[in-house]
Amino acid sequence: MSKDTNEINVLDELNKGACMGMDAIHFILDKVEDENLKTELNRQYEKYSEISNKICELYPEYNNDKPHETNAMNKVMTWYGIEMKTMMDDSTSKIAELLLQGTNMGVIEGRKLLNHKETDTEVHKLVQEYVDMQEDAIEKLKQFL
Repeated sequence: MSKDTNEINVLDELNKGACMGMDAIHFILDKVEDENLKTELNRQYEKYSEISNKICELYPEYNNDKPHETNAMNKVMTWYGIEMKTMMDDSTSKIAELLLQGTNMGVIEGRKLLNHKETDTEVHKLVQEYVDMQEDAIEKLKQFL
């Protein structure tokens, strides 16, 4: 596998994670009544968006295409999962718990990319930023449990 192919794969995975985070926040935001949690989720959405924009800026160095995003089926499944899991309990604590579970999966995927993929400095820095942002989000979400 060429170096550029590795970079593209990492950027694609990162962008899918950022898109999934934005989708989840978008789908759950109208269920959130706690103003502090809404503020935090809007902050996280902006961070995901910033990372996705950085990926789009960096991507042309490795590929003329656009980075992969979550497909329609993943979006539907994310929405459906949120709907099902909040049907009986849409409390602030339950919403924070769901978001923590998703964010934790993002940290795991990001750490795997950091630990097992050799990448250029710029790509590595972006993966590290993504992981740091998600770990920060976890700490902030814990207060809403």
